[in-house]
Amino acid sequence: MPMSIDPERLPGTPSDHTPEKQRGPVTLRRGQVQATTTDQRLLDVRGPSDWVHTDPWRVLRIQSEFVEGFGLLAELPRAISVFGSARTPRDAPEYALGRALGAKLAEAGWAVITGGGPGAMEAANRGASEAGGLSVGLGIELPFEQSLNDWVDLGLNFRYFFARKTMFVKYSQGFVILPGGFGTMDELFEALTLVQTRKVNQFPVVLMGTTFWQPLLDWLKGSLLGSSYISAGDLDLIHVTDDVADAVSVIQAANGERDQTLPPATGEGRQASQDPAAGPES
Repeated sequence: MPMSIDPERLPGTPSDHTPEKQRGPVTLRRGQVQATTTDQRLLDVRGPSDWVHTDPWRVLRIQSEFVEGFGLLAELPRAISVFGSARTPRDAPEYALGRALGAKLAEAGWAVITGGGPGAMEAANRGASEAGGLSVGLGIELPFEQSLNDWVDLGLNFRYFFARKTMFVKYSQGFVILPGGFGTMDELFEALTLVQTRKVNQFPVVLMGTTFWQPLLDWLKGSLLGSSYISAGDLDLIHVTDDVADAVSVIQAANGERDQTLPPATGEGRQASQDPAAGPES
């Protein structure tokens, strides 16, 4: 016997007998309908604990990381983020370079922010701390154990890379990149993308170590620029040097240009044109 069709109902739409339940703004139908309510599951101590790993709960964790980061760093003085390999040995030339860089930045009045780990990060933190500057470490939860290095004066650990990256950019006025691996390259190209797309302005990106970085620069020029994937001016966003004093002078010059181009401060919030901690727009 053929099934009768309600002329007032389109084929494929739920019938009057389709189970349906509202959970706040969410509509649940058919097999998605649950017998319990949200508050009942919250108050039931016998319920499963896997709710702490669900996406809605992760939103609160993510929010808490931004709140903690903003709260800790809001009054940070002007700062430069230094990146480099966690595998750099303490007797390597790159470690000595990072240590000298951290010291020179501190002497010039800059706080130094790193990923807080060992290697090149430790070197920059150590140089800044030894020179009497503020040494900041923003760590990340990894599958293998890695704690903040002993030269971090102000530290915060993150669960999520994207929350941590926001802090690096928001509270830095430039990046200095020492030789490193995938994580270092990730930070480098994210910074270049933000500068290229003008998400941040007068934001210097300095590569320390011409021998290490030259093959990458040759590839950028030959493959990316040669294929018109980037413009010639994009390569000018990168400054390469072996000289710590040169790196700091590039940062100082960019900071001076930024001070001249910042709009007048409004009556609310920090005085962006006067407070060097205001950082680039993000």
